[in-house]
Amino acid sequence: MNKTPGLTNGLIIAAPSSGSGKTVLTLGLLRHLSRIGTPVASLKAGPDYIDPAFHTAATDQPCYNLDPWAMRPALLNHTAALGAKAGGATTVICEGVMGLFDGAIMEQGSTADLAEITGWPVILIIDAAAQGASAGAVLRGFATHRPHFSPVAVVFNRVGGERHRDVLSKAAEAAAPNIKVLGFVPRQVDLQLPDRHLGLVQAREHHDLEDFLDTAADLVAKNIDVDALLALAQPLKQSVSDKPEFIKPLGQRIAIADDEAFSFRYPLILEGWRAAGAELSFFSPLDDEAPGHDADAVYLPGGYPELHGYRLGTANVFMDGLKEAADKGTVIFGECGGYMVLGKGLIDADGERHVMAGLLPLETSFARRKLHLGYRQVELDAGASLGSGGVLGAPGQRFRGHEFHYASVINESPGAPLFKSSNAAGDDLGLAGLADGRVMGSFIHLIDRVADDDT
Repeated sequence: MNKTPGLTNGLIIAAPSSGSGKTVLTLGLLRHLSRIGTPVASLKAGPDYIDPAFHTAATDQPCYNLDPWAMRPALLNHTAALGAKAGGATTVICEGVMGLFDGAIMEQGSTADLAEITGWPVILIIDAAAQGASAGAVLRGFATHRPHFSPVAVVFNRVGGERHRDVLSKAAEAAAPNIKVLGFVPRQVDLQLPDRHLGLVQAREHHDLEDFLDTAADLVAKNIDVDALLALAQPLKQSVSDKPEFIKPLGQRIAIADDEAFSFRYPLILEGWRAAGAELSFFSPLDDEAPGHDADAVYLPGGYPELHGYRLGTANVFMDGLKEAADKGTVIFGECGGYMVLGKGLIDADGERHVMAGLLPLETSFARRKLHLGYRQVELDAGASLGSGGVLGAPGQRFRGHEFHYASVINESPGAPLFKSSNAAGDDLGLAGLADGRVMGSFIHLIDRVADDDT
């Protein structure tokens, strides 16, 4: 495919598995390009809230998620184009998710699928710390696994000395001569991002983030042929038609919780609400702020309320504000962590119970950890739709999203369910969430609606 003048060209950074270093190298590349004045934007594949915030810190541009399984094709293509236009970018860098061929069901919805949909070439990051010539076999496998699809280039990460580099170079040439070697990045122990139970520690919690990004940028500039990398970029393959319908706004004036306890939200959903004419405001429950009195809807996104149980439980202005909003019929919608806060109580990791808003009959515990992880397809319960005035849609409206948390439900009744839920394979997972009039929530993060004509 030839490059088209005037169109932003894109690349995808992928890897054989998580932990290969693609996030650090993507951040280093983004910061390096930003520092030298190359207009660059970024995107993130898959359901991820944390990495995009690091991307935004590196480029000072919004980072949107692309999800081949959860998004309708029209929304995915619109989002890819939207991200590519950020800041007048000439190049968009998309970071993949997990391994290149890992998807919702086998390879379905994988980074490889995203590459084929967008037409953006794949740069493969191989962690070579514990291998030499075997890296050639890994490269050959990824080059030949899927017919008519292959990474166009490779970067070897966590490389030792000159001898190690020489072995990797010869192995790559012998195994996959058509794949360009763009660089050998040495091990650098001070470029490890700390993590916790839901992934990396959030970007807003890193006090030395600027130094980290600059160090990563120096590493990329010194060890990767960035000019050759950019020359491989290609324009978006699919044409972009009219703007698709987003998930409908919760109201006309939406107050959104926004701090370290409530940060897991998709910029694209907020963008869609604004495009539909909604006015957005933000408040911090951790600073004991209440939603604005003029708000006709309150959105409590996910995050880490389990790490801030005491502060939230004693945030009387915030809790009273939620109750006052509920009393006057304001729509209140909580996802995952926000759903937990709408319940009666939250037990933290030390076993201490903190009183929450008490707007839904829900008790959760972080002391009894249990992993809940996976894509979800949900259908809006008829009672919840009618009771809330159709805020999320008509009865039977379907959505796709994901669930990722370690909380155990101690009690989730009595109450009306919000959704009927199934996993990516279509297996029935039963009822999910709760609704009480115009107060509702679940552990599921919604990504996109499903249209009647979508399969």
